[in-house]
Amino acid sequence: MLRGINVGGQKIIKMKSLRASFEALRLGRVRTYVQSGNVIFEASKTSPDNLSGKIREEILSDYGFSVPLILRTSGEMEKIVSDNPFLEERGIDRSRLHVSFLSTLPAEAGLRKLDALDALPDRFSVKGREVYLHCPNGYGRTKLSNNALEKLLSAEATTRNWKTVIALVGMSSE
Repeated sequence: MLRGINVGGQKIIKMKSLRASFEALRLGRVRTYVQSGNVIFEASKTSPDNLSGKIREEILSDYGFSVPLILRTSGEMEKIVSDNPFLEERGIDRSRLHVSFLSTLPAEAGLRKLDALDALPDRFSVKGREVYLHCPNGYGRTKLSNNALEKLLSAEATTRNWKTVIALVGMSSE
């Protein structure tokens, strides 16, 4: 998942071109979902850090800018879906659910800062490298934005709505 492309007329990348960039790295079955930097692909066994570095270099070379990048395997995505604590709540509006994906595990000090944040009516739950969000007034109004999470948790973050998360899991299992 790439953060911050095709938003507000900045860092524009056409998905056909983005797929070609991933294919140039010899990644297999490259697919994209919507225009916001969701890329599903197959890769040979390699470390996520190594693969992430190669993708960042390719994007910088091809488009002249760098973007934050978060990788998850299909198995990790399936677990993320099954671990969403808000799904246990009766009558939850799934259109108000989001997941913020972090580049690293947050440190305890960062988690304490996040816990101290008054984000109501929004709620969150941190599990591993994911922050599950319930934003009843919409994500656009939350204090739990990518920028806020990055500052508090000292990790890169990118957020996807629940519909996108479910679509990515479906596409990764095809």
